Amino acid sequence: MKKVLLIEDNLDVREMTAEILELENYEVSTAKNGRIGIEKAKSFMPDVILCDIMMPVVDGYSVFKELNEDESTASIPFIFLTAKSEKSDFRKGMTMGADDYLTKPFEAQDLVEAIEARLKRSSFLRKEFSRNVKGINEFIKEASKYQNLKDLSDNRDLSHYKAKEEIFSEGSMAHSLYFIQSGEVKTYKHNENGKEYVTGMFKAGDFIGQLCVLGDSGLYTETAVALNNCEICSIPKNDFTQLLFNNKEVSHKFIGMVSNNVLHMQEQLMGMAFDSVRKRAATALLELYDKGLIKDGDLGISISREDFAGLIGTATETAIRVLSSFKDKGLIQLGESRRIILSDKKQLQQVADFG
Repeated sequence: MKKVLLIEDNLDVREMTAEILELENYEVSTAKNGRIGIEKAKSFMPDVILCDIMMPVVDGYSVFKELNEDESTASIPFIFLTAKSEKSDFRKGMTMGADDYLTKPFEAQDLVEAIEARLKRSSFLRKEFSRNVKGINEFIKEASKYQNLKDLSDNRDLSHYKAKEEIFSEGSMAHSLYFIQSGEVKTYKHNENGKEYVTGMFKAGDFIGQLCVLGDSGLYTETAVALNNCEICSIPKNDFTQLLFNNKEVSHKFIGMVSNNVLHMQEQLMGMAFDSVRKRAATALLELYDKGLIKDGDLGISISREDFAGLIGTATETAIRVLSSFKDKGLIQLGESRRIILSDKKQLQQVADFG
């Protein structure tokens, strides 16, 4: 049973509104002024709050402000009730960030519809979606309903890629972003001399190509290649842009899903500019371990020295020397098929932290 907190100083309005809601199977708690309402909001933890604007002790605006500043109550949908129909009341409440408002007297149907709409919105925004193809399909389906979008494509199927097979190529039309359901992928670019350098290593649960899809050129600015057998799902550009730009709340939630780790990318670029090769190499090895691309025991990653050099932004010969140095100090082992195994993660972390 959904819970509603009603903060209203007029006894008749408070009792009538509470009765309407109880008949609609809501659990209702009431407060006769703003101060009591704030206290009840924190103890009752309602699913939605209805609050009069003009009240003694603490007015509705102050109630909203205080609850919005409290992490435990900030996400509760908030609907203002006002006896006035002046636009200034509406504008002030909505500018502050309230979800809706109702002008008294209101019809029972209008009240119930306003609450149901806010609860539907809250349910979608609070829902957690799995980071896999099923979760992505569920998110897009729910987002479509939430925004009343009719033309998003149906369930996205998985495509299978073999090791060394291209997923997309630098300079081709950026028509989709891609989600890795299983397997590992590298992305790389070519510099002005035509030499390949690695721009990223990705695993199951990561998205690739999203920044290219949004780019001004409309082209992929890098190439993505499967490192081993992969299952990958594509999301058409049209779906991506609709989810990104049609609604602020949906956009925020979707960005959280597809961004992988933008802050990490910024830190990585700073490291490329200012850190020593040893530090960059140690950091890259630990990040590959954290991503699950390097596993404990003898399950290291098989990566070409050219790819590893591209990953840390140095020449192949330099990368080989650094890896050999790490091996000599017992930090890593170099197995067959160019496989890298971490032997001493603690010491590697020391190098990553202090160079």
